Amino acid sequence: MVESFELGRRERQIVEAVYRVGEASVAQVRRVLADPASYSAVRATRNLLTSKNLLIRRYEGKRYLYRPLTPKTTIRRSALRELVRNFFSDRSVEVVAALLDGGAVRLKPEDLECIKKRIENAEARA
Repeated sequence: MVESFELGRRERQIVEAVYRVGEASVAQVRRVLADPASYSAVRATRNLLTSKNLLIRRYEGKRYLYRPLTPKTTIRRSALRELVRNFFSDRSVEVVAALLDGGAVRLKPEDLECIKKRIENAEARA
């Protein structure tokens, strides 16, 4: 069972920024964000992410540094599960169809080959 993390848009942006940087202060996170929130909003959101066990903090000098606590794959799976539930009526086949029809993204031939191999692996496990 995939753990569920219900994250708002800003929470997702901030946790993704911390994953990109590795360990970051509030100021560093704000520099990474395309549309940064105020210093206090980023700090409050990072504290919320800490309470959700997504980030961990340590004190250095006069500031806290935050780093990921939860593996990125766990958060990705949770986000994908929420996406499938909310936008595709819990039907993963609809997600795959949306990717394959070219409407969402343009798949490269190597992407299609990788998808084929994953389908074959899934069929072998079923």
